[in-house]
Amino acid sequence: MINRSELLSDLQSLLRKLEADLLERTSSAEVPEVGEWLRAEYQKAKDAERTAHTFKQWLDDFITQVAAAWVLSCVFARFLEDNGLIDPPRLAGPGKRLEQARDEHTLFFQDPERAKLTDREYLLDLFTELAQLPAGQDLFGSHNPMNALPNWLGPDAAGELLRFFQKIDSDTGVLLHNFTDAEWDTRFLGDLYQDLSEAARKKYALLQTPDFVEEFILDRTLDPALDEFGLDAPPVKERNGKELTPAGFRMIDPACGSGHFLLGSFPRILNRWQKQEPGANVRDLVQRTLNSIHGVDINPFAIAIARFRLLLAAFKSCGIKKMDEKVGFEFHLACGDSLYHGRQRQKMFDDDWTDEAHYFRTEDVEELRRILKEGTYHAVVANPPYIVPRDKAANETYRRLYPKACHRQYSLAVPFMERILRLAVPGKNGSQISGFTGQITANSFMKREFGKKLIESWFPTINLTHVIDTSGAYIPGHGTPTVILFARNEQPVMDTLRTVMGIRGEPSTPEDPSHGLVWTAIVDQVDQPDSQSEFISTGDSSRELFHKHPWSIGGGGAAELKEHLESTTKQILSTVVDSIGFFQDTHADEAFVQPAGMPERHCLRSAFKVQVRGDNVRDWQTTTDELIFFPYDQELNQWDEVPRSPEWNWLICLKVELWSRSTFGGGTYRTSGRPWFDYHQFPKDRARTPMTITYGEVATHNHFVFDRGGKVFNRTAPVIKLPLEVEEPDGNKRPVTEDDHLALLGLLNSSTACFWMKQVCHNKGSTVDQHGARQRTSPFEDFFAFNATKILQFPLPNRRSYKISKWINARANEMSNIAPSRGHTRSKLAEFEVLNKQLRSQQIRLQEDLDWECYRLYGLLDEDLTYPVEESFGIQLGERAFEIVLARQIATGEVQTTWFERHGSTPITEIPDHWSDDYKQLVQRRIEVIEENKNIALIEQPEYKRRWNTEPWDSQVERALKSWLLDRLETYFDFDGRMAADAELSEEDKQKLGVSAPLREIALYSVAKLADIARQDTQFMEVAEVYRDDPAFDVERLVEELVKGEHVPLLPVLRYKPTGLRNRAEWERIWELQRLEDKLRAGEPVNLTDYDLTEQQCTELAAWQSETPDKQKADDRGLDPILSIPVPPKYKSSDFLSTGGARYWALRGKLDVPKERWVSFPHCEGPDGALLLAWAGYNHLQLTQAISAYFVEVQEHLGGRDDVRLIPLLAGVIELLPWLKQWHHDIDPEFNQRMDEVYEGFVNEEARALGKTSDEIKAWQPPKKPTKKTRTKN
Repeated sequence: MINRSELLSDLQSLLRKLEADLLERTSSAEVPEVGEWLRAEYQKAKDAERTAHTFKQWLDDFITQVAAAWVLSCVFARFLEDNGLIDPPRLAGPGKRLEQARDEHTLFFQDPERAKLTDREYLLDLFTELAQLPAGQDLFGSHNPMNALPNWLGPDAAGELLRFFQKIDSDTGVLLHNFTDAEWDTRFLGDLYQDLSEAARKKYALLQTPDFVEEFILDRTLDPALDEFGLDAPPVKERNGKELTPAGFRMIDPACGSGHFLLGSFPRILNRWQKQEPGANVRDLVQRTLNSIHGVDINPFAIAIARFRLLLAAFKSCGIKKMDEKVGFEFHLACGDSLYHGRQRQKMFDDDWTDEAHYFRTEDVEELRRILKEGTYHAVVANPPYIVPRDKAANETYRRLYPKACHRQYSLAVPFMERILRLAVPGKNGSQISGFTGQITANSFMKREFGKKLIESWFPTINLTHVIDTSGAYIPGHGTPTVILFARNEQPVMDTLRTVMGIRGEPSTPEDPSHGLVWTAIVDQVDQPDSQSEFISTGDSSRELFHKHPWSIGGGGAAELKEHLESTTKQILSTVVDSIGFFQDTHADEAFVQPAGMPERHCLRSAFKVQVRGDNVRDWQTTTDELIFFPYDQELNQWDEVPRSPEWNWLICLKVELWSRSTFGGGTYRTSGRPWFDYHQFPKDRARTPMTITYGEVATHNHFVFDRGGKVFNRTAPVIKLPLEVEEPDGNKRPVTEDDHLALLGLLNSSTACFWMKQVCHNKGSTVDQHGARQRTSPFEDFFAFNATKILQFPLPNRRSYKISKWINARANEMSNIAPSRGHTRSKLAEFEVLNKQLRSQQIRLQEDLDWECYRLYGLLDEDLTYPVEESFGIQLGERAFEIVLARQIATGEVQTTWFERHGSTPITEIPDHWSDDYKQLVQRRIEVIEENKNIALIEQPEYKRRWNTEPWDSQVERALKSWLLDRLETYFDFDGRMAADAELSEEDKQKLGVSAPLREIALYSVAKLADIARQDTQFMEVAEVYRDDPAFDVERLVEELVKGEHVPLLPVLRYKPTGLRNRAEWERIWELQRLEDKLRAGEPVNLTDYDLTEQQCTELAAWQSETPDKQKADDRGLDPILSIPVPPKYKSSDFLSTGGARYWALRGKLDVPKERWVSFPHCEGPDGALLLAWAGYNHLQLTQAISAYFVEVQEHLGGRDDVRLIPLLAGVIELLPWLKQWHHDIDPEFNQRMDEVYEGFVNEEARALGKTSDEIKAWQPPKKPTKKTRTKN
């Protein structure tokens, strides 16, 4: 019996081992032909514009495909063996079959001609044997990725693969994995398809379609298509009468994955054949069924799994028990890109394009061309990928092939919609019936900008019949909000289309998703127009509504209320603002954005500004300590260049990466002549005036904030700028004031605005559970993308007032002044906490007044239900009118919600007694209105009301105190006063501060020494006592904890895993070439033999040096193609070590930008045994001096010349040598020497003394930890 979860977990581990072996053999001298072949294949794909990935990116994907092919081939073989379909077993099997397999293995190598072969050849021989069988040819034959390079996998890895499938459970004495299954259930292969490789899952958006969704779609596509066209459908013909297909019914899934739709179609079609021809030979009927079923997928192992599953389904239907020479079926499945292949030859731009430009080895040319003929299928079904195409070449190709659909940053769901329809048989003026299509896809196109062209240009040309909102349904694996679309390939037939509109999401996780409340409602109501339940409403909506972007398909009256808000106002936001959109977009945040403290650490504070992200814009306030590099002067003129000095090394290291950013013209910053440090976009007009309204673009609710200037806003925090002047009713103009901003701010922050925005903006969903299903149990936790284009259409009431919003905004400003970061004593923090609660309660009450005022302004209410703003009265969460109504509904069992639990409030069913009588009466009237007024009841719900979901005060205090303590520790090293909080201090005053720094001498210090200094620091001890809430806290332990998350080891081997070390090696090669380029452009003498260059490069560089005038060398682009510096790879979290609470990934990120406070030296501890640190504010020379001084100390006083610490310390100096050569080659004025040469000599001399070469020193590895013995079971 197959244990699906254990098998998946074990195979994932096995796959990673095979991937590591393949990667190692890519550059192995043992098999040079492997690397050569791979380079050639990559170049062919790149030349044909099938990929724009780097060789490493392409290789990583291919390695995964080949490793998966080896694993799956063994899985297929084992399944066939264990279930008796092939004999004799050659891998393993239950009972005596394992011994038989081992005998076959022994027998194989007894042949003298095979004596020198390995387990790899044994496996290949098994697969060749299977490929020679009619039923195994497509599975194990030439298109299997492992056959592209059979000797790529190493013999040892092949042996491990074989042993895996023969592994015995030590507890039971039987095979660990038994593939015997009387029902031949292949659902486990669906698990492998989706989760075998995390990299493949992300790249291809691998996702299984649940059976109940597949059945629902097939019920409404395959079945009616069979009814209309019949099993013996006539051939599909061209206009000239030429037959495009043979006779017979045809269905296809162009993104078939592991074959769920294909397997679901198989019994439906076969049953029809058996009813139509009850006496016919079953094998003939099965082949006819298979002739109707077509599938394509871009992922090779997806097609392999689909093919295997269909094969077993065919065997089972025919009662076949053995796979031999007599058994074979023809399948119509192919590996390839459905969006790329099969399109007719067409003129694109200036090139004649054809899909014959290039085929990958795994792609079957003829099959793809035959299967993907447009207009030839009676039923087309799919669950296409929803991801954005990351490969630039593929992205551009799809954009050319599907110009009516692809727009902006489109997802693959968009071109697949067009492709799915084009594959269906087109309707022809009543002479030809159109094909049926159905798909479950991401609903992002409905409201996000990339869907505009699809909706307004493509949908009017097709007969869309059903739009079914499934975003509220619980669908395992579908964390992205979805919609099901049914359409036919013909012009629209009716003026209406069936719409199933969502009202509520699934209230809790159902035991059986197929019987979830929302899904059941969809199934029950889809054929009942004008029906409404708690979860959905169904109707026949005007088709015209679906030819206009964005779609609004909110049920229960939401769509109608949106129309009312728009129809009763005369202005929209775009008529009163000067501009709206991003303030800036760097396309390089990983490089430019730094935490507070980093710029001061490197004396760069004047080059940075405070940056606000969308996540920092909440509840009328912005809170951030993030800084961003700002290469512009006070007049917003861009810098000419980044200073070439050691302080800027962290950024200059990224020059190649930053230069590789794409420009709008299709080139890069380098090819377009743009400065490498430039912002991608910076509309300077939005930065010239101080007053701004900003907002969180992605949030659960509407959060708009007024800002008075001086900040930089991230692209996730768009800005709204009002004009400098506004025209009064009398025709005179006046300056726009802060009150004008606040009046608009109030409207934008209202519950009415939240309701409208959620009708037109894209719902990104919320959390995903362990089954990969999107959870909508709490709609108020769904995140929305409030993009500027939609916000511009926000309807504005004819009257506006700033009074209430001005008071709320004032409370927000007061709260900023009493944040925990502004007070560190126990008494001050207690005082601030009381004030904070008072101000928040006042804000909550005032926000209620604002919401109810807006109902009146928008014509939803005639009476004034607000309270005087001057009153300092406040209310608590849980006491608002809608919350009292909600609590009453909970009490009667009408509603289930986590609203109160999630916000730490208590549900109350009665109006609080301690309120004044007039406020009680006001809230009572609000409650009555909610119960009487359907429109206001729609808005007065948790999903549209402000959550006030702030970080708990204690957490804020803890974070602020921790930051203060870390800053304080860092000041002990501040030898020149650069970390002084007061930016106005003179250099002289800063130097005085530096003189008093306890650890001002540049050196390595232990954590214990740091704790000793802290122990003498009265202020540190006072704040630490509050932080620990313990007057007897352990100082050294506290300092250890603080430092643990703020240091990174100097040596790469101590911070990266093997994958990270490979990335690091590529970066070091790029830095070497970058230094060479800098020297060549500066006209400095260069010895080209010092660099790892090809002979051709050396020749071309010598010519460039001699032929290019000195004045032109700095800007001459002719140097670029000669050096051809590759784009460096980005790091992943899995590239970094994370043992012992290390935060190396958090401190470095994708581009390995140093953000740590300290550099650490594990395995080099001093006499006190504590970790050694150096301040990250040291430059390369200072750090080298500190290391070398400690090296000598260890050598002469602490351990002697054989001390194990000497090698890692010397390796640290070697690590710094390239930077010394780059920044400290000039004569040092203090020592009158070139310090790079001094330390290079030091390294060489000390390495010789240790009996090692510099390369051997650099290759130092930390000692392995002793492995713990596993306890054996008795």
